[in-house]
Amino acid sequence: MTHQGYGLIEVYTGDGKGKTTASLGLALRAVGAGKKVGIIFFDKGGEHYSERKALQEKLSHLIVFVVTGRDRINSATGRFDFSVTDEDKAEVQRGLDEARIMFADGYELIVLDEFNTVAALGLLSEEDALKFLEEKPAHMELVLTGRHALPSVLQKADLVTEMKMEKHYYYQGVKAREGLDY
Repeated sequence: MTHQGYGLIEVYTGDGKGKTTASLGLALRAVGAGKKVGIIFFDKGGEHYSERKALQEKLSHLIVFVVTGRDRINSATGRFDFSVTDEDKAEVQRGLDEARIMFADGYELIVLDEFNTVAALGLLSEEDALKFLEEKPAHMELVLTGRHALPSVLQKADLVTEMKMEKHYYYQGVKAREGLDY
């Protein structure tokens, strides 16, 4: 049974830190309330993400997650690969297919981490992004994270939170820190 106010689309976007962190906090809250929760990590291949270690080692019985994308960090240089390949586009489609499985399996909350980013980069067309959002079951809460959310996605959303960077330690020479930034 659908309760009033459930089944919304939430967007966390902007250039500030905290979009994924906020969505993971919401996922944890939903699990605490007994909800069926899934996460699709778009374009986040590799083993650089401590939150995934926690999900795998401590919470895999509570939150199902799927990782898509290639590892964009060169292990020799540490540099990020910003190129867009056919493999990237195929991985986004794989993530959407996994989300559709969650749709069919009655999940109550799904986080689509970096959904906004992959749409903004053209790994997913605007038309396909909007079509996918139309497929969302009425009872399901959907959270979309990532920078540069498309205006059409913002219009479709029921909640939009923009993380705005006022100051960041990265620009003072502090490198990304394991357990706090990744």
